Amino acid sequence: MFIGGPAPRGPNLEELLGLVARGDQNAFAALYDAVSGSVLGLTRSLLRDPAQAEEVTQEVLVEVWRTAARFEPARGSAMAWIMTLAHRRAVDRVRSAQSASDREERAALLNRTPAFDEVTEQVEARLEREQVRRCMQGLTELQRQSVTLAYYRGRTYREVAELLQLPLGTVKTRLRDGLIRLRDCMGVGA
Repeated sequence: MFIGGPAPRGPNLEELLGLVARGDQNAFAALYDAVSGSVLGLTRSLLRDPAQAEEVTQEVLVEVWRTAARFEPARGSAMAWIMTLAHRRAVDRVRSAQSASDREERAALLNRTPAFDEVTEQVEARLEREQVRRCMQGLTELQRQSVTLAYYRGRTYREVAELLQLPLGTVKTRLRDGLIRLRDCMGVGA
């Protein structure tokens, strides 16, 4: 109690919001002092990070400054309206952080999973190798030896002829005939 009578009564929160809606900066300063602790307490209870709680509190109070004209006293108290704004903003921040975390997790999984094209290429290469092996079995022994030495071991026609102890012309003919049979077996156009 003040000397000389009761303490002078300041404007209540509803009155302050009405003044803030008209752009009264002093009223906003008084409103800020009255509610900032409660808003920060709520945001800290919803957000684990104190820095984010402070940031959300600041965003809420800026929103109060900008949207004070939307406050409707018939729908509830000024404190309830402000705390609802704070709760919604804090929940939005939690959801946003969770979404970012989920996106990062999905991206990490995608980086570990081979790309579709890689898998397709590996499967196609394996099928082609199996088809080549099957077609190679359809060649005569001399054709298979000639193709293997020339194309899989990198030997020249002359070296193949020397290794097989055959005339160069015979090796060339066997290679040509073997390659034609391979082409036909694999279904490759001429």
